[in-house]
Amino acid sequence: MMKTIGVIAGAGPFAGLDLLKKIFEQTIADGDADHLNVIGWFASGQLPDRTGFLLDNSKVNPGHAMAVQTLALEKAGAELAAIPCNTAHAPLIFDRMHAELHEAKSKIQFVNMLQETVAHIRQYHGDLSRIGILSTTGTYRVNLYPLYLEQAGLQAIAPDEDVQLNLVHPAIYDRLYGIKAAGTGTEKSRADLSTAVDHLVKKGAQAVILGCTELPLAITEKKKDGIIFLDPTLILARALIREAAPQKLRPYQLP
Repeated sequence: MMKTIGVIAGAGPFAGLDLLKKIFEQTIADGDADHLNVIGWFASGQLPDRTGFLLDNSKVNPGHAMAVQTLALEKAGAELAAIPCNTAHAPLIFDRMHAELHEAKSKIQFVNMLQETVAHIRQYHGDLSRIGILSTTGTYRVNLYPLYLEQAGLQAIAPDEDVQLNLVHPAIYDRLYGIKAAGTGTEKSRADLSTAVDHLVKKGAQAVILGCTELPLAITEKKKDGIIFLDPTLILARALIREAAPQKLRPYQLP
């Protein structure tokens, strides 16, 4: 038996497409009919910006819209659900979603991308202990990845604030060259992110989590100068396949 996967794919839409693509790429299939059932719910306009909420630029908690969209996925037949947005896993947002799903008596299984990312590091990269983080400023402000990493006995290395605000955040959000606007990495966003990675390495990082789901659209290589890039979107795709039909999961290839 195979479970149907539901994806809240509008957060943001390019990241949603990337997750869907990686689900299919990581599935063992000889033809169309061998792939899993996947429902992508692209309703970006109905999902408030997660970083805006966490930075108090918006008073609307995105967790409500996430719950509404998860229930719609469940009604459409999804038994598993996930959102390809690291910032959406901040407790203020994620807990609100789960509270509303509980109130609605939802039976859908929601897969937590951050939990899966940390579990992946422990399983496949047990020799690593100092993990750098690139993320949105919302994720940065609430110390989201440090919380998960430190609970697992790993050291989290975040950028200095000037690097976060002047390089990482604009690389994601700038309306001219940011990844959300372009749908891919631009020359400037890639250059700024490369500088940020070098900064994390100088601070002692042995690997770097691409902790915003737009970042793997710009940083497409698996490693740089021996530093491994950890892609939570890929990790989430594999986790969804594992939960939906474990026999369909391709073997993991170390970078």
